[in-house]
Amino acid sequence: MAKLIMSLDNAVIRDVPLDKERFTIGRKAHNDIQIDNLAVSGEHALIVTILNDSFLEDLGSTNGTLVNGNPVKKHILQTNDVIEIGKYKLKFVSEAPTGAASVADFEKTMVLRAPIGKMNPPGPGGGGFGDTQVSPTATQTTTQSQPLPASPAAAAVKQPEKLAAIQILTGPSAGKELELIKNLTTLGKPGVQVAVITRRPHGYFITHVEGASFPVINGKALDAQAHQLNDHDVIELAGVKMEFFFKNG
Repeated sequence: MAKLIMSLDNAVIRDVPLDKERFTIGRKAHNDIQIDNLAVSGEHALIVTILNDSFLEDLGSTNGTLVNGNPVKKHILQTNDVIEIGKYKLKFVSEAPTGAASVADFEKTMVLRAPIGKMNPPGPGGGGFGDTQVSPTATQTTTQSQPLPASPAAAAVKQPEKLAAIQILTGPSAGKELELIKNLTTLGKPGVQVAVITRRPHGYFITHVEGASFPVINGKALDAQAHQLNDHDVIELAGVKMEFFFKNG
């Protein structure tokens, strides 16, 4: 299990195990990690943990969030990364195998991208993905490349027997299909709305990662928790509809 080692002026204050999928960090009392300091925004940052991967997102804080000294809006955490919020430091430590392979896998599965300069929020006319296309490179990598050699920990995790896919229903990419063969597939429009679909031993789950609004499944908005997908569920994400379905079994 991953954890954060929280320190101030090089003195360790406490360890925080990341034992649930979403952790909020901020000055207000309702946050999972409260930092009572005026340099910290009320809701400053968010960490989402999916399987062995943790994602950090700055929630539009006044003073920003740094990782290893660099300002970030969204960042895939790797072990020994140091998050700086105000004068506080939170060192991310994970026993799971992370690093270049994990980062590469995250980048390869970002299958729906917005062209530069076209990250406009979706409007009532069905915008969002309207200017977005399925990246041919990402699609080919996800569906055709050989999987990376499994680590012992990964090998111990049994994959679901049914293979699933999503099909784009609206927008210029309507009709395109993507098989969900990776453990982690990221969908959406960076800067607007992003969600991840995780492949687990007992099924496929979708979790909100980025954006003010949550994905909609069969007309109902999700909450902060992971939601198990069922055959023929219709997902609405950043203005585009797509259908989740099982290909076999």
